[in-house]
Formats: sequence, structure tokens, C-alpha cells
Amino acid sequence: MNRRQFIAASATATITALAKTPKPLRLGLDNFAVRAMGWKADELVDYTATLKCDSLFITDLFAFESFTPRYLREVKRHADDKGIQLYVGSWSLCPTSVTFKKDWGTAAEHLALGVRICKALGSPVFRVVLGSRKDRLTAGGIEARIDDMVKFLKANKPRATDAGIKIAVENHAGDMHSLELVRLVEAAGKDWVGVNLDSGNAVWTLEDPMENLKNLAPYTLTSSLRDTMAWPSANGFTAAWRAMGEGLVDWKKYFSHFGKVCPDAPVCIETISGFNHEMKVDADGFWKAWPRGKPKGYAQFEAFAKRGKAVAAFKPAAGVDRKKAQQVFQKGDIERSIRFCRKLGLGRI
Repeated sequence: MNRRQFIAASATATITALAKTPKPLRLGLDNFAVRAMGWKADELVDYTATLKCDSLFITDLFAFESFTPRYLREVKRHADDKGIQLYVGSWSLCPTSVTFKKDWGTAAEHLALGVRICKALGSPVFRVVLGSRKDRLTAGGIEARIDDMVKFLKANKPRATDAGIKIAVENHAGDMHSLELVRLVEAAGKDWVGVNLDSGNAVWTLEDPMENLKNLAPYTLTSSLRDTMAWPSANGFTAAWRAMGEGLVDWKKYFSHFGKVCPDAPVCIETISGFNHEMKVDADGFWKAWPRGKPKGYAQFEAFAKRGKAVAAFKPAAGVDRKKAQQVFQKGDIERSIRFCRKLGLGRI
């Protein structure tokens, strides 16, 4: 091999090696992390840019000042100028859920609006939820609500697919165990319906966040992540959502699996710290919401919850305005979380 051939072969080998090197996971924030600020879309874009994130997940349609094409184009232009990929989400699309609201009309009208906004802003997915843990106690339980959601999605599939938008259903507020959400996605059609992965909500359905990830990663399109502390308490176990790196989740292990199975999904951080939630597994009536008994993976959840220690809920200092204190608290949580994730190698900016 002569010198020219050696240089050419070396260059080819380098290019091949670089091509095989996985890109860092996208890193961003879910706007609910800074809900106390009351920011609109442009302000959220600016804040995302100050954190040097590459993704912004706007999961609340009230963050938009208008839904006119002109306004949405301006929001997209602003995000593009900052190098930020936008993702869009909203609330319940299950017409029979106790959490369904008519803020945006019927479920079909809500879906149509969300898809239109996604199309205008370049969001490849529209995040929605089924409901909350209260739906587990409705007539027919969560299985009936899943069936209703599947029926709705199937009937309205063209509204999304004609626009090239996928639907990401979140495991939300204790509504569905990860395996129940998998059933929903498979029944509705995984070619256009996937998951918005919420690591914090996993504990509310009696799951170790890592086991929840293993079940949902193959279907994950977007994410809303945070850490969790948990501990044994009077009636079972109590959980407190925390900033990244301040709970029990092994994030190096978590993101290693995430990067292998759903590398195209953004890691959006949704810190919702400051309060404690007890899963009263030892109290009378708790298992009415779980007619089939303890869900798969419950033993791992117990082991997870027994490793932690109690933490206090958020309380403003004496004489400090509560809203201002919440703003400082929420910004502190998300900013520490982004720094933590960046140290783990996340982010493309």
C-alpha cells in the first residue's frame, strides 16, 4: 500500500467509525417544569436557549397566545433561529375519562387542533393522555377506558396520519401501568401511536422506573422525565418527585438503555418536585383500583421504594411570597437537572 492509498484507507476507516458512533440523546425541558413562571411560547424558547438545550416540549396549549397560522409560523421561526426542536402536547383525548375537558372542544376537535399545531411547528408527535388514577375506579375500570381510547383513536386515525403526525400517549398520573399502555398502543396501531415516557409517573402505578422503561422504550416517541425518592410509610410507600440525580434512579443505566432502544426520542425534563404522594398499599380499599391484584413488576417496585429516605415537602420561607418562591424553586430544579444530564453526555448543543 502506497502513502496515498494508506491515507485514503485511514480516512475511510475514520468516516466509518464516526458513522457508527451514536449521536448524543437530545436534551430539553417540558414547559410544565417552570409552570409557575406563566411563560408563553416565545419566552419558553428563550429560556430553553439560555439552558443550551436543543428541545422544548410544550405540553400545555395555553402556552400559545394564538393558533393562527401567522403566529405559529413566528413561534417556529423563533425556535429555528435558536436551534431548538419543538414538540407539542396537550391533555386527555379519552371522551369517557374523568379528566377529559372541553377546553378545546370535543375529543375529535382537540385532536385536530393539536395535529394542526404540530404540523405548523414541526413537531413530529402530539402528546396526549388518557386520564389519571381516578379512572381506575370508574365503571369497567382502566380496561374500559383503554378500550374507549382505542376506539376513539382508530376512528380518528386519518386526522393524524394524513398530516404525518404520530400520537404519543403518556403514562399519566397513575392511570396506566406500562403494560396497560403497551396494550393501548398495540391495539390502536403502533405504526402511528406510541408513548410519551414519564419516569416519575411510573412509581404511581407501582413500578420501578427502570422496569417501566424496559416495557415502554420500544414504543417511546417523546419523554417527560424526572427523578423520584421513595420510602416506606404508615400505609405503604410514599414517593416524592425530585430533580435529576437527587432520587433513586440510576440514570447512567437508564440512559444507556434509552439510547439503545429509543435514541430518536428527546429527553425532556419535567421536574415536578415539592410534594409527597403516598401509595396506600396496606390500607383498606387501595386494591379496588387493581382488581387483578399486584401488577407485574411489583416486587421490583417494593425493592426500589425500600431503598429511599423521607424528604420534606416544599414550603416557602416565612415572609416570602409563595408564587415567587415557587418560581425560584422550579427554576432551581430544572437548571440543576439539565446540568446533571449534560454531565452524563446528553444534549447536542
